[in-house]
Amino acid sequence: MFAGRASGAGAAVGPSAAAGKATKFSVEELYGFNKKPKVNRGNSGKTEKNDSKKDAKEKEESALASQILEAARRLMERRRLEIYLKECDVTMEHSSMPYRNLGKSGLRVSCLGLGTWVTFGSQISNEMAESVMTVAYDSGVNLFDTAEVYASGRAETTLGNILKKKTWRRSSYVVTTKIYWGGQAETERGLSRKHIIEGLRGSLSRLQLDYVDIVFANRSDINAPMEEIVRAMTFVIDQGMAMYWGTSRWNAVEIMEAYSIARQFNLVPPVCEQAEYHYFQRDKVELHLPELYHKIGVGAMTWSPLACGLLTGKYNEGVPESSRAAMKGYAWLKERLYSDEGKKQLTKIKELHLLADRLNCTAAQLAIAWCLRSEGVSSVLLGVSNTEQLLENLGSIRVLAQLTPPLIAEMDALLGNKPRSAKKEARS
Repeated sequence: MFAGRASGAGAAVGPSAAAGKATKFSVEELYGFNKKPKVNRGNSGKTEKNDSKKDAKEKEESALASQILEAARRLMERRRLEIYLKECDVTMEHSSMPYRNLGKSGLRVSCLGLGTWVTFGSQISNEMAESVMTVAYDSGVNLFDTAEVYASGRAETTLGNILKKKTWRRSSYVVTTKIYWGGQAETERGLSRKHIIEGLRGSLSRLQLDYVDIVFANRSDINAPMEEIVRAMTFVIDQGMAMYWGTSRWNAVEIMEAYSIARQFNLVPPVCEQAEYHYFQRDKVELHLPELYHKIGVGAMTWSPLACGLLTGKYNEGVPESSRAAMKGYAWLKERLYSDEGKKQLTKIKELHLLADRLNCTAAQLAIAWCLRSEGVSSVLLGVSNTEQLLENLGSIRVLAQLTPPLIAEMDALLGNKPRSAKKEARS
């Protein structure tokens, strides 16, 4: 049963209600709780002792009614999600989620993971965060990603509270966090040995976990010697605070340097790089990371498959008030949308929408499936603000089989930005 609540007391049964196809009923109307339970108060001439008994009985009945109403809400939410899942060809009992090795390590992760950037501890309520996580886990997602900097630590706290509330086996899911920006003090940021160890301890405290499965260095640090970084990451792994370590937004030269130092001093090398990847950000994931994957086994975990919502078409007619580009601190996104390059991208996005219609899928599903088809990509992290968005994105799995070589060639021609290897061009 889902622990999350329905979208509201008047939530409709089934996703088609938004289009006006279903009548909206409140949970109270559906389950007959239109009024508070009637309580027989008895005669006014009873003693004080009897009055206290009646008061206790009233409280007991009221508490029971509340429990029944809450159970009804949860039952309605589950039914609504089951209907939506059926329409998306995804079942809750038998997940069709594919799993992949993280790089050439032995760790198996779901090809779609759930990220918490912007959403957890900030954009969405804790109740919605729990609903999203529950649907994700029940649909086969076993990867949950966060960072010490997300919502100033509140994202980790929210994620930790939900995991503690659930009865999921710790061995059945993967939690990753990232270290770099931990606080205002000079020693609370960067990749010094001090901050890697102390920062990860802080993350574990907020997550209420004994260990994370992967700790990522959230960017490179020119002030920290590479050997110090690799030794610190090896230390937290040896101490049981993490199982693996990886990099985020590092270039290929930096990753190769970390790997070489690890091999030279018998330390633990990184297993994965987190990189931005979507239609308009391709070079790193399609050119550089596959080479690292084949040479040293480093895999790719990608983020922002929808380019902060740009690829869904939500910005085709401007910037909606509820969108990320309208949020405080995201002026850079709005500027990018209104730039000359942004306008060209919006034109291409409209053409990609027509292609998605041809495949009988949404633009978001096509964009995510396109990311999954890339060599070396172990998992694509999703950022969603409600369960409907999550379920739509999970539907990208069935689109993956439709991405044939001719279709990919058609998309490359439309985008006009397929990366070209300088080595291959030199050979030709």
